[in-house]
Amino acid sequence: MAPAKKPKSSAGRKVKDKWKAKEWYKIHAPRMFNESEIGETPSADPEYVIGRTVEVTVQDLTGDFSKMHIKLKFKVASVDGYDAKTVFVGHDLTSDYVRRLTRRRKTKTDHVVDIVTKDGFEYRIKTMSIAERRIQSSQEEGMRAVIGETLVQIGKEKTLSEIVKDIVSGDLAKDLAKACRVVIPIKRIEIRKSEVLKAGEGEPESILPAAEPVAEEEAPAEEEAPAAEAE
Repeated sequence: MAPAKKPKSSAGRKVKDKWKAKEWYKIHAPRMFNESEIGETPSADPEYVIGRTVEVTVQDLTGDFSKMHIKLKFKVASVDGYDAKTVFVGHDLTSDYVRRLTRRRKTKTDHVVDIVTKDGFEYRIKTMSIAERRIQSSQEEGMRAVIGETLVQIGKEKTLSEIVKDIVSGDLAKDLAKACRVVIPIKRIEIRKSEVLKAGEGEPESILPAAEPVAEEEAPAEEEAPAAEAE
């Protein structure tokens, strides 16, 4: 009779071998976000890394605490050595942030608009309008029409990078709220979610300021660098 523990040790050896065969790949944000490193992922084959998605907040990329509720979504499109390069596929707001906005005695109205950007990206934008009182169906339809027309026009005039920058800064939401005043004074509009439906021409330009180079006279000597930071 074969020993009972033999299959278990064999299985354990296979698991160890699987992990030993895997390499770690650094995931980078697209050029739109200065190709910042946003995570790592293990894989035994670089082909398996392509298509994986990663989600980070704007705060993770910029350090801006006020933008911690905006989640950006990226998908790995290519691998160069041990660097996984991603493309922007959309954004979302955290659920707790949405809950705080939609407290009692407020009316939330959702809208979905598909646009084509100046650089050819098909982009779906989902807005969320917050009103202090109940909105009549005629006002809702009027607001929906204004939001749709405004977003389609913005798409014709701006590239995907410019629109995403306006979403992150809050400028797009302000422009929509201003446009809706002809129908009803709306307290605020949020860009709740967005999704790239089809890629356009080329890669979107960076929407973040480039890191400022350290002047030579200010650069610390190598021996003065903290040991924790040395690779």
